[in-house]
Amino acid sequence: MARTRKLKLATFNVNGIGTRLAHLLAWLEQEKPDVVALQELKAVDEAFPAAELEAAGYGAIWQGQRSWNGVALLGRGTMPVESRRGLPGEPADKQSRYLEAAVHGIVVAGIYLPNGNPQPGPKFDYKLRWIRRLQRHARSLVALPHPAVIMGDFNVVPTDEDIYDPKGWRKDALLQPEVRQAFEELLEQGWTDAVRKVHGDKRIYTFWDYFRQHAERDRGLRIDHLLLNPVLSKRLKGAGVDRWVRLQDKASDHAPTWIEVSAG
Repeated sequence: MARTRKLKLATFNVNGIGTRLAHLLAWLEQEKPDVVALQELKAVDEAFPAAELEAAGYGAIWQGQRSWNGVALLGRGTMPVESRRGLPGEPADKQSRYLEAAVHGIVVAGIYLPNGNPQPGPKFDYKLRWIRRLQRHARSLVALPHPAVIMGDFNVVPTDEDIYDPKGWRKDALLQPEVRQAFEELLEQGWTDAVRKVHGDKRIYTFWDYFRQHAERDRGLRIDHLLLNPVLSKRLKGAGVDRWVRLQDKASDHAPTWIEVSAG
């Protein structure tokens, strides 16, 4: 019997693509993901390393921003076909946080949801508005007859099982009840939280801050998510986190988070 071909989809907050380019290229070479959403490029468009990624075998589209934010989508052996940049609903919002394209036959929405700290305050209000805009747009994606995924740094810890110390983080924007409720409402549209689907109640982290050897001690948070519409959810075969990337010297505080799906 012929083996079913799989596609690997991954999301990775690189925390500065200029500073972390070597980490990114090493990961791409070792793990060979087919579709990648990158966040927190922290680089203007002109500084994006398109040539280096092309040499590594990846086509790329991106939306940069000086000093912070910035998102990109990569396709292994293919060029993503862009369908949208920026979420509808707030024309004055110029922050680079949303990029959507077709890659390997999948509609991919790469997101970098606002952090929202400190809360309460304008940054938290912006976070809530952004989530509501995402919810509205996501309804059109979840109902597609084609496979679709929303993946990226959501800056949402869905439950207390997704963080090493919920009590110590209780006042953080990532854990606020209205943020968690908004994430749950997103899932209720019909999206599948792929990592949770695969791993059940097992504790899985995707982010470890730089304090007190939290990465080495595995004291982390799960804030990087891959949400699958019903068409793609049926093809889900596996999920994981490449924690080895986080344990490298001068690494991003996130690790690449990935799923495998049948190629369809």
